[in-house]
Amino acid sequence: MNEFEKEVQSRRHDIFDAGFGFVFSFLFFMIIFFIGVFFDAIVS
Repeated sequence: MNEFEKEVQSRRHDIFDAGFGFVFSFLFFMIIFFIGVFFDAIVS
């Protein structure tokens, strides 16, 4: 047995962490994008 499998810190699947990371990064860039669009609509 692999010695790293004896003491696992988190037993969650990595796909959940990858999904959360994708969603949070997508929301972050979407917020930045809409801030730019909103600012451009105010200036013009």
